[in-house]
Amino acid sequence: MLSTCTRRNLFGDLLKFAACVPFVGTALPAFASPPEPESALRDVVLANHILAAKDVVDGYGHVSLRCPGNPKQFFLARSMAPELTTESDIITFDLDAKPVGGDTRSLYVERFIHSEIYRSRPDVQAVVHCHAPDLIPFGVADRPLQPLYHMSAFIGAGIPLFEIRNFRSPSDKSMLIHNRELGEALAHVLADKPASLMRGHGAVVVASSLQEVVGRSVYLQVNANLQGKAMAMAQNVNYLQPGEGAEDTSVTHYGRDWAVWKHQVETTCEGHK
Repeated sequence: MLSTCTRRNLFGDLLKFAACVPFVGTALPAFASPPEPESALRDVVLANHILAAKDVVDGYGHVSLRCPGNPKQFFLARSMAPELTTESDIITFDLDAKPVGGDTRSLYVERFIHSEIYRSRPDVQAVVHCHAPDLIPFGVADRPLQPLYHMSAFIGAGIPLFEIRNFRSPSDKSMLIHNRELGEALAHVLADKPASLMRGHGAVVVASSLQEVVGRSVYLQVNANLQGKAMAMAQNVNYLQPGEGAEDTSVTHYGRDWAVWKHQVETTCEGHK
């Protein structure tokens, strides 16, 4: 049995699977084995719950996963609080940020963050957008975010700043990535980096797997909190040197964290039944 907080919507999952499988001209057997995307949907839900439990997201923010078997589609929840997400809330989108199959439910305005990053970064398999409070000061103050904790060594690759005023129209005062053009601009600023800060807004984090993007999102926030404390304590902070910690894949892929975080949120869900 699946250990999610609500009963599975089996029909909806089968539709999502069908949308993700490239057409090959022959029908699937009537009793085909359960599709691999089934576990991917469950993990997207768990990623939402983990990020909420770790205070990376609250009522806002979102996480997506590129669709297994179809790189031109991705999974993202309908517009809702991440902590409340269930498998039936996950929608399959194409790279134009349109729901596959014409789903008419309310959508995240900033789904273009995900579609344009997936379009421009074939290496990216998962994306998080968050408003984590500890990140906000580094997007508005003249102090760059730097790695001082080995769990956050990926920051050493560089964390650029997206300034939306450089890209939106003069009459547009929104801070949201609400169209494809702004999504494309954000993806351009992100370039090949693991994350980008967004002035007065939050951050976007990318990775080659769902567990890695969740780990990076958690430890990006942790590093920002620690850096703020270190800067308050001393004028000169001894940051990680280039390359330090980056080769420790047992840490930087966050497999152990992912396992324990999944266990924690699954246990919490079971306890609420």
